[in-house]
Amino acid sequence: MLSIVAAIATIGLKAGAYFLTGSVALLSDALESLVNLLAATVALIALSVAAKPADEDHAYGHNKAEYFSSGFEGALILMAAVSIGFAAVQRLIHPRALEQAATGLAVSALAALINFLVARTLFRVARRHESITLEADAHHLMTDVWTSVGVIAGVGAAALTHWYVLDPLVALLVAANIVWTGIHLLNRSALGLLDTALPEGTRREITSILDGHAKDGVQYHALRTRQAGRWRFISFHVLVPGHWTVQRGHDLLERIEDEVRARVPLCTVFTHLEPIEDPASFKDQHLERDDAGQA
Repeated sequence: MLSIVAAIATIGLKAGAYFLTGSVALLSDALESLVNLLAATVALIALSVAAKPADEDHAYGHNKAEYFSSGFEGALILMAAVSIGFAAVQRLIHPRALEQAATGLAVSALAALINFLVARTLFRVARRHESITLEADAHHLMTDVWTSVGVIAGVGAAALTHWYVLDPLVALLVAANIVWTGIHLLNRSALGLLDTALPEGTRREITSILDGHAKDGVQYHALRTRQAGRWRFISFHVLVPGHWTVQRGHDLLERIEDEVRARVPLCTVFTHLEPIEDPASFKDQHLERDDAGQA
């Protein structure tokens, strides 16, 4: 909600700066703030859905709704980049003098300050709640801040030197920067929706816990991980000597699951116990298994 309010304020400020100066670079900056408003609105909806508890139809929760938000934001960013590039090319063909540059740039600087303060707040909240949606929104706002800094420098230089071609050139650089941000967000969203494994460092934490039980004749395999929003899902098979009682095996799994949850916060752990002497225990190491037990 804070991001939405900030986006509305910065749209007004940057649009005012554009009308004062006629700068296409400042127009590009205002268009990016419009994208911020749309993205923040979608983010609010997505977070509301993601916060819902698991139910009968969504046993694993609603956390993946966050990836739809960040993907939508990435698509909007790319659309804005195309619009900015078109306007910049038109201005390159038909250069135009800037008006009231100092006032317009001061207004744009105020908008950049608002975005900076909101972005820092979003980063803190994103870390606390491990929310990819809030993190994406914060990164987008910081991109907007640096874009504004570049625009202010470019428009200021154009006004001082009367090289008005600098104005559309800066706008084209803004468009290129926005394209990179949009592609990055789309890539992260796709990885989340495709159930990409947890980072290598996290997987090493898990394997170090499992390796710690090898001295008791315990093995493991079929370690699989994924993440949905801020929640992590971890599954693996534990192989123990066949003469162990069910109770002993169960107690071991409980200890291992507790250790994993202590090292990897916000996770659900699924385990499966198997006798180490049975050849069938080694036929389910692959991601898929058919009726013959082959991958």
